[in-house]
Amino acid sequence: MTVVSADDTEVVRPKRSWPAEYKLRVLAEIDAAKVSGDPGAVGEICRREGLYSSLVSEWRHQRDRGALEALSDKPAGRKPKDRGDTELARLRARVAALEAELASANELIEAQGKVSALWQERSRRSAENS
Repeated sequence: MTVVSADDTEVVRPKRSWPAEYKLRVLAEIDAAKVSGDPGAVGEICRREGLYSSLVSEWRHQRDRGALEALSDKPAGRKPKDRGDTELARLRARVAALEAELASANELIEAQGKVSALWQERSRRSAENS
């Protein structure tokens, strides 16, 4: 939501979110205020909490559908990453690095074997010519 202040500068408000327990507590307080018969009590609660009546109406619909009770024991935000997946990715990267290192070591061993074979052949020819 964008709000323009008196000096024509744009103020952007961050999106707010409320936990289900808070919503249920405010709705219970508003319902109690309606029962008490005080005509300005609901408006006073909304002003104190900084809420619009349309938002409270939406919360009431959520409560009536059972959505708030379903959310009340769930933590807010994203689900944490599965540590197993992170560990698996780390181990796969480690295996790939070790396989590359092994391939380099095998190439080096093969090259050393060829050099050794050449030296033996040269040594053998040298001994035959003497």
